[in-house]
Amino acid sequence: MTLLPSSSELLARARSDLRVGLPVVLRDTSGLLMVMAAETAQAERLSAMRALGPVVAAITGWRAATLKVRVYDGDIARIALPADAGAEWLSDIADPACDLSAPLRGPFRELRDGDAHLHRLALVLVKSAQLLPAVAAVEISDVPKGLTLLQADIAARDLAAAPALAPVAAAGLPMEASDAGRLHIFRPDNGETEHYAIEVGRPDRAQPVLARLHSACFTGDVLGSLKCDCGPQLRTALAEMGAAGAGVLLYLNQEGRGIGLANKMRAYALQDQGFDTVEANHRLGFEDDERDFRLGARLLKRMGFGAVRLMTNNPRKVDRMTSEGIEVVERVPLVIPSNRFNADYLAVKRSKSGHLL
Repeated sequence: MTLLPSSSELLARARSDLRVGLPVVLRDTSGLLMVMAAETAQAERLSAMRALGPVVAAITGWRAATLKVRVYDGDIARIALPADAGAEWLSDIADPACDLSAPLRGPFRELRDGDAHLHRLALVLVKSAQLLPAVAAVEISDVPKGLTLLQADIAARDLAAAPALAPVAAAGLPMEASDAGRLHIFRPDNGETEHYAIEVGRPDRAQPVLARLHSACFTGDVLGSLKCDCGPQLRTALAEMGAAGAGVLLYLNQEGRGIGLANKMRAYALQDQGFDTVEANHRLGFEDDERDFRLGARLLKRMGFGAVRLMTNNPRKVDRMTSEGIEVVERVPLVIPSNRFNADYLAVKRSKSGHLL
């Protein structure tokens, strides 16, 4: 029926549910798994889950390494919830804020039997909601009325796919870089945040356009943070496009390399404890970089561009554009001076993330 939600709309509903502390249910041929995000778990709901059966905490392999938890399921670990563990324990499993000052002590009872693919899918789902990648899970026989139910194979497909991007609005926008500017807003079909395309001048669609994929950075772009090079990169890119007479900047709302502003601030707090950017992401349970650069390629195609002179120091962006059918005729370096606050950050970009600085 056309009035019923599509699979991607159900996924958007599930993300919203998890963010407010509601559990969702995953279903496949093996059965039903109720999952709740560890970060937003509430004591009463956790107790209600316990009444349904043995509750398991699932975490990523990166978070397991930090907690010294043995991994038997490849890239994730499952831990039996101790009898006296409540929502606070679950929060500590997910959040490394107190790992050094008040470490969570075992022994942990890791699970090695049974299929963990629904638990793995649950972790992908909570990451897509920009929550810490840790869940409480319990196998159930019936779906409680009112809870969002996802068919596992369809949810996995939708989570892996790059969303379709629909144009929402566009208008002229005179800017410092060019008084002939134009801002386009695009909305993903999966309920995630809009992304923006900024035209500088009047780019010729028949020629390679000077382009940049810029990931949102509230701290750098808006507040002028000295901990990263994002703000200077944004302003330099726009200025160079203005000097060239035309260009397009794609502003992708993938804050903190795709983990969201809240988790980025958690990573900053870990950096204050002495961990570098990559180590902080791993302690939180994330990969080095969770961004999806396919979005940039889709925006370029949507706007009629097929070839770019790409302003970037990141070879992954070049590779992704090429693999998505956008011709990169030139990589244009973005040379930004370092300062005493971001020198180590830039060194890690070079040594661990492969940036060409």
